[in-house]
Amino acid sequence: MPTAEEQNKSITLIIYGLYAASLVVGVTSIAAIILNYVKRGDVVGTLYESHFRWQIRTFWSSVFWWIVGFCLLFAFFLGYLVWIAWYIWYVYRIVVRWLRLSEGKPMYA
Repeated sequence: MPTAEEQNKSITLIIYGLYAASLVVGVTSIAAIILNYVKRGDVVGTLYESHFRWQIRTFWSSVFWWIVGFCLLFAFFLGYLVWIAWYIWYVYRIVVRWLRLSEGKPMYA
């Protein structure tokens, strides 16, 4: 039977995976944010709490920038530039923080 620590790490990794998969299949980010909110109580007081906070902030920031990009899409196609910038930012946030988790470090030192 896995320990609570192992379970928390596993669910955090799964959520990062769902966010990464959303780059191809967007709906997986919905599953990820639901898991974030459902499992948030399980990680309180652990290093995974900071990862959950990071993941939740990434999701809501992404929603905001997607809406901004869509609104600007009709203004000289500036929306595409916003979406390209968002994509790079999103990949950075997921990959770098996934590595931080694999090192066993919290998000905020």
